[in-house]
Amino acid sequence: MKFNNIRLLVNDFNKCFTFYNDILGLKCTWGKLGDNFASFDFGIESGLALFKADLMSVAINNAGAKKNDNLQDSFAIIVQVNSVDETYTDLKKKGVKFITEPMDMPAWGIRVSHFRDPENNLIELFNSLPKDKWNEHLIEDEKEFKK
Repeated sequence: MKFNNIRLLVNDFNKCFTFYNDILGLKCTWGKLGDNFASFDFGIESGLALFKADLMSVAINNAGAKKNDNLQDSFAIIVQVNSVDETYTDLKKKGVKFITEPMDMPAWGIRVSHFRDPENNLIELFNSLPKDKWNEHLIEDEKEFKK
């Protein structure tokens, strides 16, 4: 079995196409504005990750929301960038409205910022933090899982 893609099922195709192609600057590998399908090169090396939804809710200041209330997100698109701060600034200039400003998450070992696409899908930008900024539990976890 080989992972191929995650397909976002959108209502306003043209608005989403423009967002991913023009605003985020992803290369369209198939399809065009006005079509019903398009794929974009995300440079994916790995594709599936699981994360506790309540922890993501805390990160985006939505703590207390429950999945069955339709207030808590079921998934997030995670994008690694060279610099969260630079990407945040660039995307803000293009009109992207962020949920969170760039912030360090020492328990995760990353710096993050969050925003939504035109159909309200959650997107996280991240870059790695230097290990001296990781919290103690993450350092111990890395020893266990990097064997």
